[in-house]
Amino acid sequence: MAAPGDSWATWLAGRSSEHRARGLWRTRRSRVPGAVLDFAGNDYLGLAGDPRLAEAQAEGARHYGAGGRASHLVSGHLAVHEALEHRLATLTGRPAALLFSTGYMANLGTLQALCDSDTRVFQDRLNHASLIDGARLAGARSRRFHHGDLGDLERLLARAADDGRRLVVSDGVFSMDGDVADIAGLAATSTRHGAWLMVDDAHGLGVLGEAGDGCVGRAHGIERVPVLVGTLGKALGSAGAFVTGSQALIDHLIQFARPYIYTTAQPPGVAATTLKALELLEAEPERRDRLHTRIRRFRKEAATLGLPLAASSTPIQPLVLGDSQRVMCWAAWLAERGMAVGAIREPTVPRGQARLRITLSAAHTDADLDALLEVLADCSTRDAIAEGEAIS
Repeated sequence: MAAPGDSWATWLAGRSSEHRARGLWRTRRSRVPGAVLDFAGNDYLGLAGDPRLAEAQAEGARHYGAGGRASHLVSGHLAVHEALEHRLATLTGRPAALLFSTGYMANLGTLQALCDSDTRVFQDRLNHASLIDGARLAGARSRRFHHGDLGDLERLLARAADDGRRLVVSDGVFSMDGDVADIAGLAATSTRHGAWLMVDDAHGLGVLGEAGDGCVGRAHGIERVPVLVGTLGKALGSAGAFVTGSQALIDHLIQFARPYIYTTAQPPGVAATTLKALELLEAEPERRDRLHTRIRRFRKEAATLGLPLAASSTPIQPLVLGDSQRVMCWAAWLAERGMAVGAIREPTVPRGQARLRITLSAAHTDADLDALLEVLADCSTRDAIAEGEAIS
């Protein structure tokens, strides 16, 4: 007779073996900041290590305490949270905003609060996992349209005419491909069919837009994009997320978004950090200029080297190699030279679309880019030699 728990141990071991055999096992590496050249993170403006943010966090903790102490609806909602919500609403040109602890929670909470079995949700096929999971957990009836294909979205919406509330959902900047959604096209299509549009602008906020307000921001007002989500741990170098929209939307989320209601409030020092980051975003536009200069230079020189970059004008620069083993080899060669680059395989991307996810930052210097391009050229050469040896 099997001992209690043996079936669980067997199941865990089997899943582990299967994942390892497919070359999909994920590992964590403990890194010391500055010990490697980081081309894997999302610190697009180089703010995460800015000493002014660290001081703002320390000062916020000294003034309010280290922890949030309770949920926002109990006693955890402090003046610094209120100030940050007002500031985020102003940045995005909307009446109100609501803080969440993470972007994943913001998307789950929003979709869970807005959707039920009577809701039809239409999602871009390459949306972030949190958006897919949010609709699934809400019990909404979901369809996924071909990536960036407004014609496919139009057909799906037309078939669902007069069939309950409809919500179109898309990333703003797609996290694995770096391309930007056609916000104007999505808004027009949604409006034509009486649907709301929800955009997760996690990777656009701080990077795109005239004032760093993202690919949606004030350029596409609340009438066109009623539900806007942003995160604070990428370009703004802090942590957490927010949803912004009408006062009615925010009031609804406060009442019904379970991840908001039942979570301890964000540590006040983190909120103070984000306020400082927003101040620097406005005061130092040269950070965005420097970032986009780096992007243009990298793409130009990568093309000269014949590297298979996907089309992207954002800090996310995917080098699509196709095969997972090949991606892991390139990542290992880069690591040998002191560089961290994201190695992305299925199921995060479709099979055959494995890639190095190279991310650029305003903190990168020309020398950093020189070093990266030199190693990528070397990887390409080593790869070609290994392929030739395999054929012979």
